[in-house]
Amino acid sequence: MTDAQVLIAADKFKGSLTAVEVAAHLTAGLRRAAPGVRVTALPVADGGDGTVDAAVAAGFERRTARVTGPLGEPVTAAWALRGGTAVVEMAEASGLRRLPPGRFAPLTATSFGTGELLRAALDTGVRTVVLGVGGSATTDAGAGMLVALGARLLDAAGRPLAPGGAALAALDRADLSALDPRLATTDVVLASDVDNPLTGPAGAASVYGPQKGASPADVAALDAALSHAARILGPAEASAPGAGAAGGVGYAALVGLGAAFRPGIEVLLEALGFDAALERADLVITGEGSLDAQTLRGKAVAGVAAAAAARGVPVTAVCGRLALPPADLRALGVSRAYALTDLQPDVTRCITEAGPLLERLAAALATDFLA
Repeated sequence: MTDAQVLIAADKFKGSLTAVEVAAHLTAGLRRAAPGVRVTALPVADGGDGTVDAAVAAGFERRTARVTGPLGEPVTAAWALRGGTAVVEMAEASGLRRLPPGRFAPLTATSFGTGELLRAALDTGVRTVVLGVGGSATTDAGAGMLVALGARLLDAAGRPLAPGGAALAALDRADLSALDPRLATTDVVLASDVDNPLTGPAGAASVYGPQKGASPADVAALDAALSHAARILGPAEASAPGAGAAGGVGYAALVGLGAAFRPGIEVLLEALGFDAALERADLVITGEGSLDAQTLRGKAVAGVAAAAAARGVPVTAVCGRLALPPADLRALGVSRAYALTDLQPDVTRCITEAGPLLERLAAALATDFLA
């Protein structure tokens, strides 16, 4: 099979390589080991960090906008455009990576910039917006995003609320009538790899707040504030799957933007043209930084493997760390997984030397599948 057609559809190795870099290193390793192999690279994402990069690699045009960061400072955020479809990545505007090293703001971080990014997309006349959520620094139930799009969130004295999730405890009245009218004629797709509700033990504050610097007291305060806001904005949507995504931006998208929730990898594969690329493939290589229990819950590898299995195309996977038994891999539709830790047990070196190690894995994979 030295002239085989291989489709690389891998996600990022978080903290080490972007999805584009993963694809480049795999391609280099495959071509060295099997010079006749034909490779198509289609970097993928599940809605979080790297979603815009994956879209651009698939042929979307990169656009940028100057928006408000999670702490209120201006940042330049990227989004992607092709035809009448925009791909907006919340992490670009309101992500943890926009915070200074070691600094968190769990009570006051705002999603306002995400709303500004959506508005920039609407300005181009798009008919569909894929809103990828993940990696957020915020737990404000998307309040900032709604305000940036025209909503008015007021306290008992009629004053606009301060930024952040904690301020939602003072919400007295919500006026969504002035939301950007273009939203009414735009299909907004909420692309997320989590299906948590907004509040409660499995909610945005309880599960993800600590990752954003929230103390136990902060988590309790945020959950109470989000619960209070939901009673005013719309209690029904608070329990919907995906409402708790990205600190509650999922909830705001459902209650204010009329969004439809779908698994992020499913949405992105459609937008990136995965099915067309799959038609020509003899083998699919997917992967992400860690293959573990989270992978089974709709992460990129699961989505790619399911789509390939539906077409009868064999799938292998690469990863930094493998924590799934063979039975789980088979259930995913992955015939075999290759881990960087198989070559280098030192995790720190796996992270810093991920590129060269990945090329070695690709060579081993080529020997096993393309010889």
